Amino acid sequence: MKFATFLLLLGITFGSFAQVTPVKVSGMIFQTGEDSIFVSQYMGGTEYTDYFGGPLDEQGNFELEGNVPAPNYYVIRFGKRHVPIILRNESNIKLYGDGRNVDQYLNIVNSDESHDLIEYLRLTSSWQQKSAEAGQLMSQNPQLADSIRRAMSAEYNVFQSQRQNFIARHSNSAALYPAFRETDPKQDFATYKSLASQLIKAFPESPMIQQVSVELNEQIKQQEANNILAPGKEAPDFEETKVDGSTMKLSDLRGQVVLLDFWASWCGPCRRENPAVVKLYEKYKDDGFTIMSVSLDKDKNAWIAAIEKDNLSWPNHVSDLGFWSSKVPKMYNVRGIPFTVLIDEEGKIIKTKLRAHQLEVELKRIFGH
Repeated sequence: MKFATFLLLLGITFGSFAQVTPVKVSGMIFQTGEDSIFVSQYMGGTEYTDYFGGPLDEQGNFELEGNVPAPNYYVIRFGKRHVPIILRNESNIKLYGDGRNVDQYLNIVNSDESHDLIEYLRLTSSWQQKSAEAGQLMSQNPQLADSIRRAMSAEYNVFQSQRQNFIARHSNSAALYPAFRETDPKQDFATYKSLASQLIKAFPESPMIQQVSVELNEQIKQQEANNILAPGKEAPDFEETKVDGSTMKLSDLRGQVVLLDFWASWCGPCRRENPAVVKLYEKYKDDGFTIMSVSLDKDKNAWIAAIEKDNLSWPNHVSDLGFWSSKVPKMYNVRGIPFTVLIDEEGKIIKTKLRAHQLEVELKRIFGH
């Protein structure tokens, strides 16, 4: 079938799974031009791992019985063509189709979820084909580009409506896997989480769905970390060591507008930002603005030397000299520096990831000059 994007997701190695799953697959796929058929794992390109197979007679009849490594998503392969199916323990699936156009003419019996999987893949394949044809038409007729875009926008809305309808009609189905893979958690975390949860409920014994569970937990942690720094949230308090060995807390600066600045002496972009940040500090320090710099250095001498060389004159410099293992950057989910958090007088987050020119805009808004 033409569902390469989905099928590539099936390229998972089962060597670590001791479970053996007996299954039966039979039926008739006529005019394939092949004399054998296999239950396989698709590896991408023209590569497959065949688990067991058998002959196709002249009418396209076949009967296969054997073991797969685990309940999971597989393909039925004949030559270089394939049909995705879902196999569970002791599945007994029957397939009937036209080998000349198995994309459109295929019926699956005794596996509603495999039938539904094909239905969804046909839906997405149809949209992909229309989109590709529209792109080709625009390249050949650039004067029609605007009208083609409008038409495709309407087609896309229809596709999305059909997609959402499919998801609603097939709740808690293993057939939702490709819909899950198409969902970007950064764009629509609610749908991503819902689909993942339904798959975990529907097919927990599948190695691929076990991986979905791992990914979901990672995304939940990432979302929680992002939510910690959402505007309006109270900035997480912490206590850290200053240059002179004493300690201070972020909350010690309550009542002032604070720029929490994650940096290091070895960070070129940080050092290049420093002159502009120093100017802003000098301009607004008497208005109630201050900076708390959290260094990711591991060499104290290099840290102190950079403070002096860059004339970072505010007194609030802290670090545990833990490099990327430092506790405060982890608390704030810092994945790269420079990284800044602007905090209001009540300790609530205003904005994050402000570079110097963006910080200047915010400070002008806050202080009125």
